[in-house]
Amino acid sequence: MTHKIRLAIFGASGRNGKRLIALGHSDPSLEIVGALVGSTSRHLGHDAGEVAGIGPIGVPLSDQCPAGVDAVIDFSSPEGCMTALEHCVTHRIPLMIATTGLSSQQVERIEQGSMTIPICYAPNTSVAVNIGMKLVEQAARALKDVANGADVEIIERHHRYKEDSPSGTALKLGQIIAKEMGIENHVHGRHGMIGKRPHNEIGYHAVRVGDDVGQHTIVFGMLGETIEIRVAASNRDCYASGAISAAKYLIGKPPGLYSMANVLGLT
Repeated sequence: MTHKIRLAIFGASGRNGKRLIALGHSDPSLEIVGALVGSTSRHLGHDAGEVAGIGPIGVPLSDQCPAGVDAVIDFSSPEGCMTALEHCVTHRIPLMIATTGLSSQQVERIEQGSMTIPICYAPNTSVAVNIGMKLVEQAARALKDVANGADVEIIERHHRYKEDSPSGTALKLGQIIAKEMGIENHVHGRHGMIGKRPHNEIGYHAVRVGDDVGQHTIVFGMLGETIEIRVAASNRDCYASGAISAAKYLIGKPPGLYSMANVLGLT
């Protein structure tokens, strides 16, 4: 593709959406042509660059996606994600989904949509997190049959404004570990006299404090030794740059459901 990739962003007025606008506008291979918000947003009609804090870029925040888009990034809400999905399937546009908190029915709709268009669905677009997922997969596989068993706990920490709990990333990490170790039970927090910890469970603990961008610690606890794998973000640019890389990756790909592991060559 010789021309700039014409990119539209759903959830453009959100924390991650603003960074997508800023980084996308500074990328010489991209052109931001659409910045989407809900029809009741107080930012509707404002210049996307001004809302993102980088000065005017000549693209107003709108509730309608423009024509001629090469790729879409969705960093909005579960409802906004379904709107983006419907639009992209209808117009055959590659879609990068980074929205979390989706229901099983909504994930099923994404899977159905991937039969028509290429979709990258990633609960976390950070390079560090996705490399961490690969390390967790390898550790879980190696520890599956360790003597006396390995206890698995996932502690995630995010800002006070995050609405879903535990994070989509924590749940994905749990899915990876459960598959490799054959663990069936997922426990969210503990309280009271619940007895000894069984081995056949993964424990999740969600911390919400201040403006923490995101941290995940995966603990494999054995008798006499412990393994901890920790990934942490210091700002939101890691999520935005990862999502942009995924959108670029989808250009020219056949219909299918892709992951950040595909984008990063970790498969």
